[in-house]
Amino acid sequence: MTPMRLRRLAFLMVLLSTGSFLRAQTAGVPLTLQQAIALSRAKNPTLLSGQQHVIATKASEVTAGLRQNPTLTLSGVDVTLAANNPGNPYSYSANLSRLFERGQKRRWRLDLAHATTDVTQSQYKDTERQTILAVKQAFTQMLAAKAALKVADDNLQGYRKTVELSKIRLDAGDVSPTDFDRIDLQLAEFEADYDSANLNLVQSGDQLKMLLGIDQQAAGFDITGTLDPPQLPQTVAEVEQQALAERPDYRAAQQSLRLAEANVKLAEANGSTDPTLAGEYDRSGNDNSAGFQVSLPLRIFDRNQGEKERTRYEAQSTRFAEIAARNQVINDVDQAWAAYQTALAQARRYNGHYLGEASRVRDNLEFSYRHGGSTLLDYLDALRDYRQTNLDTLNANAQVWLALHQLSYVAASEMLP
Repeated sequence: MTPMRLRRLAFLMVLLSTGSFLRAQTAGVPLTLQQAIALSRAKNPTLLSGQQHVIATKASEVTAGLRQNPTLTLSGVDVTLAANNPGNPYSYSANLSRLFERGQKRRWRLDLAHATTDVTQSQYKDTERQTILAVKQAFTQMLAAKAALKVADDNLQGYRKTVELSKIRLDAGDVSPTDFDRIDLQLAEFEADYDSANLNLVQSGDQLKMLLGIDQQAAGFDITGTLDPPQLPQTVAEVEQQALAERPDYRAAQQSLRLAEANVKLAEANGSTDPTLAGEYDRSGNDNSAGFQVSLPLRIFDRNQGEKERTRYEAQSTRFAEIAARNQVINDVDQAWAAYQTALAQARRYNGHYLGEASRVRDNLEFSYRHGGSTLLDYLDALRDYRQTNLDTLNANAQVWLALHQLSYVAASEMLP
């Protein structure tokens, strides 16, 4: 089986395997992050376009490997005259010629085509890496939106119970109409929070569906996952080494250097002289003859000097670009690692301290207010603090995952097993 058929078969297998994800999703089964990534690889139109571009580029290798075609020339003179006219006999001729390349031009053309395909493949992998990052970010944002909607709904339902209890106390004469109105007015903020959270969930879901190549109107779309902050087993030095080994943009920079060097060799080869050899058969009347020709261009003025000079400087430029790409990889990892560590520390503070503290303050002031031990303003402030701390905790957890996705992106490796 040819390599082209193998690639098509592999692509078809990906589509078939992804079809099970789509069928599961249609049945209302939420997608996991890994399923979403697999689905984007198979259905994202940007990636599908990139795959076709890689295949098209690889086809140029066939063109680069082709040898020069021979040329056949047939001619006849005075073919309408009588065959027995000795003074002016008819004549036929056949000429077969072919240009022979010197300087291993075909070899360097093939090297150039292979290097171009390698660079294009790495560029596609980099596009895939960017798309997967976008999928991970959209997935995390949708998870955060789902969690925020639940927080908003819990706060709204809990506060509605407070309003109902306050109404009972109003009817019993335990609170003034003004205090009840102030409690009831606070309900508008909880309702607005719920509406905003619901809108955010719809919009984040639409963004994720677009990246997965799913119809925006697809019903029953849902995802599942956790926002609990994970702890990485790797060190920053290990991540740097992974990035240098796996980053497709850095690999493309290395391959571009090989491409530039192949261009230099091809430019040198194109400065050599290519002879054209020809053989000829002639028949004039009853006489037969054969001959040959050798055509050799005299490259006195044009020896491809300009291209030789240009490609040498381009190769030197590419060497510096490869060094810059390596430095960029290290810098990206260091910055992403610092962002992850900062986000993780903040999430730990909220989850381990502030969230529980806000919950205790709210519960204590709610109990105190209902028994006349604290003011309405104190109770409402505690509710606002609790609501904001919940959202801040949720955002801190989401930031850890976003930082983790960024770290996986800059390392071109999955940080978590």
